[in-house]
Amino acid sequence: MSNELSPALIIIVAAILLLQSIFLFLDARKRNHNYWLWGIIGLIQAPMPTLFYLLFVRKIFSKKG
Repeated sequence: MSNELSPALIIIVAAILLLQSIFLFLDARKRNHNYWLWGIIGLIQAPMPTLFYLLFVRKIFSKKG
């Protein structure tokens, strides 16, 4: 058993991080948030930056009334 990561796994992880970063960048720019920060943070780790963005910046569960 080898400790090396397969190239397919690396490509999948890179694609997930890139797509997450693009989503965060574009959505934060559309909503006038700090879009460069969210784009860079989205490249570092998944899925926590997206969850934090949706919960604390966009406040998707806030009560309206």
